[in-house]
Amino acid sequence: MNASDFYTGIQHIGIPTNDIEETIRFYESLGFEMVYRTNNAGEEVAFLRARDLMIETYQNGQATLRVGAIDHIAIDVKDIDTLFAWMRERGYALLDERVNSLPFWERGIRYFTISGPNREKIEFCERL
Repeated sequence: MNASDFYTGIQHIGIPTNDIEETIRFYESLGFEMVYRTNNAGEEVAFLRARDLMIETYQNGQATLRVGAIDHIAIDVKDIDTLFAWMRERGYALLDERVNSLPFWERGIRYFTISGPNREKIEFCERL
């Protein structure tokens, strides 16, 4: 067994922003459409989709405004609890102590994040 046995596709690419309205307008001008918008603990969050590509942008006031500013890539997975245990057993650099959840979409999501060799964040996300 390996981690890719759990993958079902790219979930989204996470991009922090200091101005969510400007970011939404920009990606809409590129053909993306807003498919979900919410406020999570005071942070505005928007998901924009163009075909199979999804961008999650969130206004946190911490966008670095430089090359390399993408915060994370998220991979759609199934059976997230088993994948989390598998990665923990193999010593991956877990950034979360457990599988987390958020009330996004119709029934919520469950996710956890690891750090890659270049300090990139890889999120594994199961949409419920």
